[in-house]
Amino acid sequence: MNIAGIEFPDNLYYDKLHNWARVEGNVVVQGLTDFGQKIAQEIVFVESPPVGRDLEQGQTFMSMESGKWVGRVPAMVSGKLLEVNEELEWEPNIINESPFEDGWLVKIEMTDAGELDNLWKADSPEFKEFIEGEAEKFKDLIG
Repeated sequence: MNIAGIEFPDNLYYDKLHNWARVEGNVVVQGLTDFGQKIAQEIVFVESPPVGRDLEQGQTFMSMESGKWVGRVPAMVSGKLLEVNEELEWEPNIINESPFEDGWLVKIEMTDAGELDNLWKADSPEFKEFIEGEAEKFKDLIG
């Protein structure tokens, strides 16, 4: 779905901090949206958390940095951290180049699929309203 000139894949879930989640069985792949990487600008550092850690939805568990911004990343679902994208340690700008594919952040084995109801889908009127407001706020960065 295109909102404010930016693509948001229909098969993903979204939160207010510009993260996305793709459900693959009981595993959630989480990343930063195209919109998120545009407003962060070039990502220069990603702090990867230890694999095996238990996460709670909304709990900050990692961070990333751009030239002028440090972003804390919350877990989009509760569960066990299965995998981190180790490529990001050496090439964090993969997030900028391929936010929905190669630039994924982590994989979480979710413990409660009902938590997905706390997130938005791209076709949600609330999500569209939120993104349009964000696009106005950050219009200088998203061009």
